[in-house]
Order: sequence, then C-alpha cells, then structure tokens
Amino acid sequence: MCKVHSIALNETIKMERVLDHLQGTSRGPTVVFFGGIHGNEPAGVFALRQVFQEIRSQNIPIQGEVYAITGNLGALSKNLRYQQEDLNRIWLPERITSVMGKEEVQHLEEIELKHLYQLLQGILENSKPPFYFLDLHTTSSDTIPFMVMNDSLLNRKYASHYPLPIILGIEEYLEGALLSYINELGYVSLGFESGQHNDGKAIQNCIAFIRYSMALTETILVSSEEKENLRKAISGTGKESHKLYEIYHQHLIAPHSQFKMLPGFVNFQSVPKWKSIAIENGIEMKIHKRRQIFMPLYQEQGNEGFYFIRPIPKFLLWMSKELRRFKVDHLLVKLPGVQWKSKEKDTLMVDQRVARFFARSFLHLLGYRARKFDATHLVAKNRERASKTEDYQKADWFNT
Repeated sequence: MCKVHSIALNETIKMERVLDHLQGTSRGPTVVFFGGIHGNEPAGVFALRQVFQEIRSQNIPIQGEVYAITGNLGALSKNLRYQQEDLNRIWLPERITSVMGKEEVQHLEEIELKHLYQLLQGILENSKPPFYFLDLHTTSSDTIPFMVMNDSLLNRKYASHYPLPIILGIEEYLEGALLSYINELGYVSLGFESGQHNDGKAIQNCIAFIRYSMALTETILVSSEEKENLRKAISGTGKESHKLYEIYHQHLIAPHSQFKMLPGFVNFQSVPKWKSIAIENGIEMKIHKRRQIFMPLYQEQGNEGFYFIRPIPKFLLWMSKELRRFKVDHLLVKLPGVQWKSKEKDTLMVDQRVARFFARSFLHLLGYRARKFDATHLVAKNRERASKTEDYQKADWFNT
C-alpha cells in the first residue's frame, strides 16, 4: 500500500500493487494495464482507477479478465522516476534470474521487479490467452499522445487500429524495458505516452486509450458505432496522423555530465539546421541538419537526453512484411561472419567487419535490432519467431 499524489488533480489516493482486477463470466482475453512504472508518471494510475470504478459502478459486463497494475510503488509515493535505478531498464533475463534467486533483496527497484515478476508469472499461468500488455506513460516535455513498441508484425497489426503515431525501434536503444521482456515472450505489448507528466490532459488521454483498448480487445462488447466513437476520442487528442517512425539517433548523457535541454522543444517537432538544442558541460549543442526531435529530457532523472526520429515510408513497411514472411533472414547466415547465436534462430551474431557492408536499416527490414555484443561482434535480435500469432487469430482486429 502506498499514497500517490496527482499534481494535475490535486488529489492523493492509496493503492496497492493490484489496483483492480475485473473477472468476466464469459470467455475472453486477458488484458493487463500497467501504470506508474516510473514513479513520477501517475497519470496512468489515476486514469485506470477512474475507468475501473466506472465499470464497477455501471455494472458493465466483462469478457475475460482485466488487470490494473501499479509499477514502482516506492517511487510513486515519492514522485520520483526511480529510487536507486530505473525499473524500466532492468528487465533483462540474467538480472531477473539473479533477483529471483535471492532469498532477500535489498535493492529497492529489484524488490519492485521481484513483486511484478511474480505477479506477471501468476497471470500467465492462471489466466487465458490471448494476452495483451499495455503500459501507460507520460513524458517530461509537452507532447501529443503516441505509442512505442518493439517491431514485430504482430505488434504492428494490433497497433494499426489506433489512430496514433507509432515509434518503432526503441528496443535498439533501451535495454531492459518491461515491454521488451514481455514481447520476447511472444505477446502483444505496447506503450502509450499520453502527455506531459503533470498535465490534466494526460489523464484524460489515458482514459480514452483504456476505454478504446477494452473495446478493441473485446473485453467490453460495444457496437460498431460506439467503438468508432471511442476511436475518435483518441484521434482527437493529437494532430499527427497514424504514421510510423523509427529512431535513428540517441543522445546518451555520460555519467557525471552536466546536461540541460534548452526550453521549448516538444515531441515530433521539426528543428531547423544550426538550432541550439541543449547545453552539455557548458558547451552549446547545435544540430547540423534539420531533425525531428523526440523525447527531449526535462527532468532531473534519466540519462537519455533526446532522440532523432524519421517517418518510415509505406513501401518499406510493406517490404519488411514480405521479407519477414518469406524468412529472408535465414539467407544471412550463409554470409561469412554471420551465424545464429542459438538454436532458436532468433538472434544473429554479426562480425562488425562484415556488418560494415550492409546497413542496420537492412537488418531493421528483417525485424532485427542490433546492439554491440563485444569488441568484434554485433548481436541482432528478432521477435518474429517468438510471436504467439495463433493466439490472436480469432480476434476481430486481427481479421480487419
């Protein structure tokens, strides 16, 4: 149990790890909403509380199960992004194994991870597929609502039903995110960024997203007209249409560096050539080409200063779908210096001397996101093989 305060609502509430759980009487999906994985982002928590209270007070029938789960309780109680370490950067298999193997955990975020992991495992073991995992976030800068997700065709197909901009490829820059861990298990999982941390509109945007997601997953049955109205409620929250973007640059803040983003930048903003965007260690940072900025940092905690993004042409999206469908990636291992990392054939080890001759963008088309593995190799991970597509094939959204 912890107390969480919303600056936007000027309201404080008490909550537990499972904020609420609705169990339907008929067969349906299992939908899991997370709020407050970062403790200075309470908008999702307050939005979940309101929607679940509405469902209960109006006796709205539920199909399957719906969970509202709070993330970093300790950080939420203190309005901090995290206490010792970012909870949304430690969901790595080896870290999880280490934490779960300890009888006593002292590290504050590892305690949170252990509780969330046990809860997650219980849901996967005791509830019924298809599973949907939706993580509610806000940003430190002003923003229109958007979604972020790992680039699998299953995620793309599901996300295509939201009239929101979508960011692909963040897993190449952020290690240990909760949704990346879940997506590697094969389930639909995506993040929704609803607005600035303390803006009341961020809560309302979250509410619209939750309501539409319940209708889309058929957790709550509504008419076609009602579903379209819920969809329009989301589309009315932002000016960007349903476009897909990729991240191609991340500015990491080195330990002990003094970084300050200059004021006034917002997500998706086109920034002209030679514009100053930040000051780092007393040096003004200017961009040398026109850039589209993403996630400028306006909070004390965090080491990702900003990103650059660009729209993905529809032709490339179509091409990547076809290349993955025909498993063209299996031809790469015939090249010298390229081999499977494991028998699962979902991860490539690529000699960096070979990698120079084909751009990362080609790996992206095939569904791979590459990271440096050691001094001589890249490791490139693909999530298509893990996707539990068959679990979702009966859903209306899958067939439309």
